[in-house]
Amino acid sequence: MPVLTGKELRIVGFLCNWCSYGGADTAGVGRFNQPTDLRIIRVPCSGRIDPLFIAKTLINGADGVLVSGCHPRDCHYAEGNFYARRRLEVLKRFLPILGIDPGRFDYTWVSASEGQRWQKVVTVFTEQIHALGPAPRFDAVAPELLAKVAGAISQGGNRVAA
Repeated sequence: MPVLTGKELRIVGFLCNWCSYGGADTAGVGRFNQPTDLRIIRVPCSGRIDPLFIAKTLINGADGVLVSGCHPRDCHYAEGNFYARRRLEVLKRFLPILGIDPGRFDYTWVSASEGQRWQKVVTVFTEQIHALGPAPRFDAVAPELLAKVAGAISQGGNRVAA
């Protein structure tokens, strides 16, 4: 897609090593057509992603961030994706407070055998980011605001459901 327009956007993907990274690899091995905007960062588990990584990535100039992990109840570390889902939902609610369009962030679950699903997820997300256009640039966000957001996310994301 961006190869044709000549306008690549900066999209960062945090992918679980055990499932989503394997799904992206399966899509590549299967030679599925995919957008070239996404830059992948492989992480051990989606549950290990600090929401501040995402906030800082968006503040520092990324046009979009996609997080992808194992399907619920299929996590290599038993429940990492449940922790991730709670934290990422809280983060999504805080993005407007930081002045970031929540449409610039999404998370999903893709297993290693789902190459076609990965291709669809990354294509749809990239099209969504292209529709939003380049992200507005921030000169600086007050560290106090980031600290408040970090505190709220860590409290909201670590509660265990009864």
